[in-house]
Amino acid sequence: MRTLCASTLIGEFFVIGFAGLVAMQLSDLPTATVWMVSGIAMLLSVLLCGMLTRPGGVQLGWALQIALIASGFVIPTMFFLGVLFAALWWASVHFGRKIDEAKARWAETPAAG
Repeated sequence: MRTLCASTLIGEFFVIGFAGLVAMQLSDLPTATVWMVSGIAMLLSVLLCGMLTRPGGVQLGWALQIALIASGFVIPTMFFLGVLFAALWWASVHFGRKIDEAKARWAETPAAG
């Protein structure tokens, strides 16, 4: 699960950075505000990569997905990208857990030979 979720979060890191550039040009928000919010979200996406196996890591990832969708109020395209990344996050968590379970079952089976 960790690999799939971390890949999604790194993708979000770049999308948030590019969204910050767009928000700087298209919104009435001060540049400092745009970069403070974008910077915190980018930092959180990277820090979450290391927190995925800890309690609450996946839930914080969901909070980031909600924030990404909410950023659509500043840049309307982010509604679409936020939903897209939320779907990727769900798939990463769901299928990542299935892969982890399959690996655990495979490790428990005795070696044939």
